[in-house]
Amino acid sequence: MDDKVMSQLDVELAHAGEETTLSPKMLLLEKMRITPEKQLEPMEFLFRLFGRPCFPRRELVAITGKAKSGKTFVTSMLMACCNMRDVLSFHREHEPPLRVLWYDTEQSDESTQDILKNRVFRMVAPAPDLFSQRSGELFDVFNVRAVEWKERRSLLKEAVERYGPDLVIVDGIRDLVNDINDGVLAQEVMEELMHLATQKNCCIVCVLHQNKGSEDHNLRGWIGTELMNKAFEVYACEKMMPQRVFKLEQTLTRKYDIEQTLYFEVNEQGLPQSSVGPTDGMATTKTERLPSINRDYIVHEDDGSWRFDVHRLFLAAFQNADELQGSVLRERVMQLSGIVIPFKYNQLLH
Repeated sequence: MDDKVMSQLDVELAHAGEETTLSPKMLLLEKMRITPEKQLEPMEFLFRLFGRPCFPRRELVAITGKAKSGKTFVTSMLMACCNMRDVLSFHREHEPPLRVLWYDTEQSDESTQDILKNRVFRMVAPAPDLFSQRSGELFDVFNVRAVEWKERRSLLKEAVERYGPDLVIVDGIRDLVNDINDGVLAQEVMEELMHLATQKNCCIVCVLHQNKGSEDHNLRGWIGTELMNKAFEVYACEKMMPQRVFKLEQTLTRKYDIEQTLYFEVNEQGLPQSSVGPTDGMATTKTERLPSINRDYIVHEDDGSWRFDVHRLFLAAFQNADELQGSVLRERVMQLSGIVIPFKYNQLLH
């Protein structure tokens, strides 16, 4: 901060309560200033998965997958874990139960109710008489499939402000827009959700389908691109045949990597239970789980992991060019590698 602005701020502090001489935008900008000494609220995570913190407050988390790949099973586990302490490999971080808002835009009223009664509630208490009224009060569940898309957005905001949930599950966010490829509207919705998560100190889980092609695991539409850019974590669901085993894995994160994959199957009671990992013929390597990545620039390590051949990748990007502007270089590298998330490109530089 320059001396002139600092001097103005000193004057403002000395005359607190009096009319300010700084512009509203300048005051807002100073409020958003980040310094090493600034006291910030520590990140608070709602759960742990395999012992690693996940699903933080004030952030967006994405759960993706093809149709019928187990996404709603995973969100059901999260809902149950808000009341129980442990569900499969999920563990609730703090002792007090969490309040959860499930905002269903896709299924019928009957399907939503069936999942709530016969899956979520039965995971919380296998015997109906063990499920207390207090437990039921922690769940706010709404089906808005019949509502016009613009009203879904305003009703979601109203519900979060009214009920103050710790965890919000929007299943799915595609139905908050009328055009999945409207870039302006997609950005507007993501900013609205980020603001809501920050202001209400909750974690908002956004469920969105992947593209329909079997080899395309990118999220659908422009709203999928915006969600990938804004989400703190991304989890991918997949149904593995013929074993009929579901898997959940973290594909992106801004902080804590979760290397283990959660495998589960559905028992005779229609409830998820832990299962074994992949067997012969099922995908086992990271690159097999990321089909959009260009394997021509992948180096496989002895331990089964992989990495980009950064030197070879950048040589290819500079082909027939003596120099490139940063944005042009990034675009070329991302196209060659198959990287779709800008911060993943930034990781190549470190």
